[in-house]
Amino acid sequence: MSLLARPAVASFAAKTMQSLTGLAGRRSSGPGSTVSWYARFPEFPRQARPLTVPTSVAPAPVTVYRPPGPAANPPVHVNFHGGGYVMSMPEMDDGLCRFLAAEAGVVVVNVKYVVAPQHPFPAAPRQAFEVVRWVAEQGAQHGWDGGRLTVGGQSAGGGLAAAVARQALEQGGPSIALQVLHYPPLDLVTSAKEKQAAVAKPMLRPWMAEVFDTSYVPDPSERADRLVSPAHPSDTADLKGIAPAVVITAEYDLLRTEATRYAERLGAAGALAEHHDVRGADHGYDSKDDEKARETYALIARHIRRVNGAEAPKAL
Repeated sequence: MSLLARPAVASFAAKTMQSLTGLAGRRSSGPGSTVSWYARFPEFPRQARPLTVPTSVAPAPVTVYRPPGPAANPPVHVNFHGGGYVMSMPEMDDGLCRFLAAEAGVVVVNVKYVVAPQHPFPAAPRQAFEVVRWVAEQGAQHGWDGGRLTVGGQSAGGGLAAAVARQALEQGGPSIALQVLHYPPLDLVTSAKEKQAAVAKPMLRPWMAEVFDTSYVPDPSERADRLVSPAHPSDTADLKGIAPAVVITAEYDLLRTEATRYAERLGAAGALAEHHDVRGADHGYDSKDDEKARETYALIARHIRRVNGAEAPKAL
């Protein structure tokens, strides 16, 4: 066993990463900052307000982004940010949320979910599902149509979106029209050191993944859970009826193989809308490459519009 596979060591490393991320965030935070995530895609105005969603795990702060225009009761998309299940960084997805609100014509609910090691598995997927169920049920009170619902996320957020879709399948709802899984981790049974990337030094290094995986699921026996590792061969449940998925992978990503495997599994269940592989890209590419980000976000917006039966927006 490596040192980082020990829960106490991984927990210390994760908390250190959280502290460093918090310091960086305080240097460039807030919608008025010109060097923050809020400065991306300035053509999409920020119409957002905070809410708090009650859950059995802990209250979940969310930011609600409205689409431009006077549309009444638009569809709703619930977004889960990345961060290895360890970093709480919903602001990273501000540009994505504004983009989807405008281009897909949806209300976007961006969720600040609980993270490890303070809240290990199964806290995050349980809370995520309860947030989505609340969004589906409370739409009339908050100005969106909870009956037209999609979910999605990037990296760990993609893993949570997959877990939400699985719980909705098992519990008979809420009805989810689409799940968007953007370079998600879907196999924590396989050691990060055994995973192969197409480049010698991928952005997500094996040691980082080991810290994340061990902090999130300290007990290795729980990593085969279907809410953690639906791409591992040990999960053989019938997925017919699960929400259709858009699975987006990056060519150089350490997690590409497992996401591709899950896309194939969803395809066999008749639940794959598209598997799109971003060529020449690595994990988290869209946080640095605005051109590639626009292309991928536009693809996601097209799929969301399609399942909602919406027309493409007028050119700005």
